[in-house]
Amino acid sequence: MMRSLFSGVAGLKTHQTRMDVIGNNIANVNTVGYKSSSMVFADLMSQTTQRASGPNAATGTGGTNARQIGLGVKGGAININITGQGSAQSTGNPFDIMIEGDNFFVVNNGTENLFTRDGSFYVDAAGNLAMTSTGYNVMGWQVDPETMDIRKDTVSALRIMSAANLTYPAEATSQANMGGILDKNDKDTTSANGKVVNLQFFDALGYSYTAKFSFKKSDKSDADKTRSTDAYSLELVGIQDDYGNDVEMPDGVSLKSLFGDVREQLKAGKVSFDSANYAWNGTVLTKKGDTTTNLVDLAALVTAAGQDLSNRTATLQVGDNANATVQDGLDAIAKAYGYEGSTEEFLSLKRTITAADGTVATYSMVEMLRNLANVGTGTPDDTMLPTFVGAASGDDTTFETSGRNYNGIEVLFNSNNGDFYGLNSSSTMTTMNLNLSLLGGNFSNITIDFTQLSEPDNKGTSTASATSGDLKGLGAGRRLGKMIGVSIQQNGMIYASYDNGMTKLLGQIATASFPNASGLEKHGDNMYSATLNSGQFDGIGVDITASGGKMTTGVLEMSNVDLSSEFTEMITTQRGFQANSRIITVSDTMLEELTNLKR
Repeated sequence: MMRSLFSGVAGLKTHQTRMDVIGNNIANVNTVGYKSSSMVFADLMSQTTQRASGPNAATGTGGTNARQIGLGVKGGAININITGQGSAQSTGNPFDIMIEGDNFFVVNNGTENLFTRDGSFYVDAAGNLAMTSTGYNVMGWQVDPETMDIRKDTVSALRIMSAANLTYPAEATSQANMGGILDKNDKDTTSANGKVVNLQFFDALGYSYTAKFSFKKSDKSDADKTRSTDAYSLELVGIQDDYGNDVEMPDGVSLKSLFGDVREQLKAGKVSFDSANYAWNGTVLTKKGDTTTNLVDLAALVTAAGQDLSNRTATLQVGDNANATVQDGLDAIAKAYGYEGSTEEFLSLKRTITAADGTVATYSMVEMLRNLANVGTGTPDDTMLPTFVGAASGDDTTFETSGRNYNGIEVLFNSNNGDFYGLNSSSTMTTMNLNLSLLGGNFSNITIDFTQLSEPDNKGTSTASATSGDLKGLGAGRRLGKMIGVSIQQNGMIYASYDNGMTKLLGQIATASFPNASGLEKHGDNMYSATLNSGQFDGIGVDITASGGKMTTGVLEMSNVDLSSEFTEMITTQRGFQANSRIITVSDTMLEELTNLKR
């Protein structure tokens, strides 16, 4: 009877332990990442009163089984349902992460690595990704600064909000491309200003600029007819900063020197003199009816500016303005011929003249002005003097032009199918440099690709445009970017996004995997540590996707405790406890009856 008492006591203790396990499960029903436990019973031991015997052939008797009396129950094992996936709870916090699979987050408390399924993280004051509950650093792999790829080495703290990561460096534009349609019936391509195309680019400090280009349709040359091509001139007509101000050119550098070279374009046209308001009197341009208003004396202009009229800032009296410059004088002449605001276009025009002896010569407007200023001097060539209205009797108010000089490149299209043909008469030349390095400072040269241009019929509308970056978007340049967001991918890679459109890989959250995850030892605060029976952590970890798992952001893994199962286990545990208490009660009653025999 004493044995039954001790068996009852053992039963009470074991069922109490089981109740402790159940109680802990229920207490943690809302604990993030908690894994439920269950208890397995085992009999304690048995007292053998008679050992088993085998059959006796001599006597003809059979064998007997052993006689054993059990001495109670004990806890066989407490198992953790560590592979059971808990339900997902949406939080909307991008730093709340749930692991789907059997892996664990690796965190560090300052002295050792621990493991958890609790993915409630935040960024601390030092910029490290850390656990919300304990502040332990989340461990992962860093980015190789040379390759910008993940370097899977010994895990370390993920400092995603470092000063270097808060901004994305600016970069100068080095590549660009032009694409779209140039319709040869577009009136813009035959106008004085041409079809204007803007290219936005950046310098090395991220400042934005706009390069303005102009397409102008050319007449067909003999070479164009032979190779069946249509030609356009493309000129750089201006560079402006982000505020619309013209970029100042360094000494010795002009806008024309930045793109292409000096070329000649065939382009027939007419120039009309505004005879209603102006008149030529020898080399003096006057307002008609007001001979006191001397707009410009060409001889003085040439003397002040030189034969090529390059010194535009030299002083030259225009009318009553003693502070006027050569540029003011040229502007006045261009205005009289209908080119107000387009002086350079006027000066680029060319005129072919046949002399009385049949000699043919072509002059630019600059040469015509120069010769007109030197009438009667024999220099440089007044024997083939191109005349202006009023310079000699019989001049017409309108004369024909045969072409123009420009600084830029020639863009060719196949006139049979409208495809891009090449640049500067070459079918193999497809790119041209915008030589911004001549400006010094933080500017870089830009290689422009023209292969995406074409010349099909588009109902007289051109759609040509310029875009920074090559056809893959590389070399587009960018301004300095500020971090505007952080995202975590399913494989644990952490990316930052910036307001300049760039993204940057900041690191990757590493995970740990164990051959026997149930062998991990609990440490409280949702933490586990490795044991001899779980397998050791190698210090590097694994990519969660290697085993088919993934990470989901904005949700947390909740406890995998099943309340219905726990309550059922609680009932059976309670009944088991009651039954074992009855063993003690009945055994006590029997002992009481035994002691009563003495009376």
